[in-house]
Amino acid sequence: MAVPAGKTVELDKVLMISGDDGAVVVGTPTIRGAKVVAESLGEEKGEKLIVFRYKRKVRYRKKTGHRQLHTNLSIKQIVTDKEKAPRTRKSKQQG
Repeated sequence: MAVPAGKTVELDKVLMISGDDGAVVVGTPTIRGAKVVAESLGEEKGEKLIVFRYKRKVRYRKKTGHRQLHTNLSIKQIVTDKEKAPRTRKSKQQG
């Protein structure tokens, strides 16, 4: 996602929301009316992925690397529409 640092982004495809009381709302496949408002912190490269190609008996070896660009987001707000939430489940408290 190519978003400059400091810009606000709205993500409207929310799969699941958990509340403070332990209630979990699961979408089918997404939750209607829910969105996440986030602020971009900029882009950075991820960990290096090593690609090694090898063919035996012909002395073919090729080692290359790849670093994917990732956008860091800071979540500012999670907006829900209570009337359109499909179903609610209580999560099991683990202690």
